[in-house]
Amino acid sequence: MNLPNKLTLFRVALIPLIIIVSLISPLYEIYVFKEVTVGNFIILIIFLIASFTDFLDGHIARKYNLITDFGKFMDPLADKILVISTLLILLEQGKMTAFGFPLGFVLILIVAREFMVTGIRLIAVQNNVVIAASKLGKIKTVSQMILVIFLLLECYPFTFIGANTKDITALVLISFAGLTTLVSGIDYFIKNKDVILKSK
Repeated sequence: MNLPNKLTLFRVALIPLIIIVSLISPLYEIYVFKEVTVGNFIILIIFLIASFTDFLDGHIARKYNLITDFGKFMDPLADKILVISTLLILLEQGKMTAFGFPLGFVLILIVAREFMVTGIRLIAVQNNVVIAASKLGKIKTVSQMILVIFLLLECYPFTFIGANTKDITALVLISFAGLTTLVSGIDYFIKNKDVILKSK
């Protein structure tokens, strides 16, 4: 197994650690600064490390021509599990809101999109076709990762600008992540509809 694939598996291995930290209640009774708890700050550090491995494994794979079918399949899957797991924690904490309005339905959209994409990928595998991540898919992933980072930071440093900036920032980031998820999902379906048709 080459280095990029090992980095991908390392990213997957960090996900249970994030979940474990989220379950340690005392970590959420101490604040690092403003409203950011020690627990969420630790999750942020782990999430940033995991996100960096996403950039690193892709860079190394392209630079040294180490792209494999395993990497094409597992790299985007690792991203999905990482982002959705952390967003579920943030949803449970009540962070997926803006101006008192719950925006958890965006997470449902994200999960639905990933189920659809994974289903298409599995059909493609049965037809000996490996579908790599698209540019829109990468933009979607980045937008979701940025969303996670700012929600873990309670939208800092935008909260210093003025009143309601936390809600405005959350609304913009959640809406953008939802939009890129929807658009990339539609684009993925259109581009790979032949794979589905071939399976019939």
